[in-house]
Amino acid sequence: MMGRALLIVGAMATLGLIASAVLGYGLDASAGREITAEMSRHLLVALASSLLLLFSHCWIMFYLIGTGKAIKEAVAEHSLEPALIEETKRFKNESYPSLMLAMALAMATFILGGGAQTNSLPVWVHHGLFWATLLVQGRALWIEKGVLDQNEKLMADIDRRLRT
Repeated sequence: MMGRALLIVGAMATLGLIASAVLGYGLDASAGREITAEMSRHLLVALASSLLLLFSHCWIMFYLIGTGKAIKEAVAEHSLEPALIEETKRFKNESYPSLMLAMALAMATFILGGGAQTNSLPVWVHHGLFWATLLVQGRALWIEKGVLDQNEKLMADIDRRLRT
């Protein structure tokens, strides 16, 4: 249940990134370095979306750590097969690289957006980072969904075994 809620937050972050892009691409280029109302909206939506993205991915990582620990304890206490622990490690190995990359790209896009706004950095760098972030975020959500579904099934299986 918690995993699904975190996926929804991740999806909201993705929609926020898209909204931020719409606002960003709609900015008046003739305004230059001025902080206009449109720029402020773009910045605010980008900040909120980036923070939601970081929140959801970090908490999914903590969730997998927590459920992995609970499974490890159940295996030890009830003499279940150790392969169950390896399954939880596989979940982390499968998802963490994409989650970390999505978080790093989102932070880089947001931070370097300031460089693009002040003309310290070419705007195409900010744009390129955004598109990379969006692609990696989409992939991360897809992987998260699969891993969380498998994790939920594994926990239900262990729970069923312990009840019998």
